[in-house]
Amino acid sequence: MSHVPHELAAEFPELKDRIHELKTSNAHFLRLYGEYHEINREVHRIEAAGLNVADEHYESIKKKRMELKDDLYAILTS
Repeated sequence: MSHVPHELAAEFPELKDRIHELKTSNAHFLRLYGEYHEINREVHRIEAAGLNVADEHYESIKKKRMELKDDLYAILTS
């Protein structure tokens, strides 16, 4: 487990301004961003605290975080 928070602006520092722009102007991006943020916090909390969760749940939320990150990146670079 990495214990790295994976905040979107840290993942894509070169797109920080674009992230802010889309958060204020694109409702779909904002919804996905919020969902990513919630799931990302849950993953980070599990990793940092060493919480005992079912492997299936942990892998499922990590997969969902990756899918959201891919979707957000596609919007950011379109």
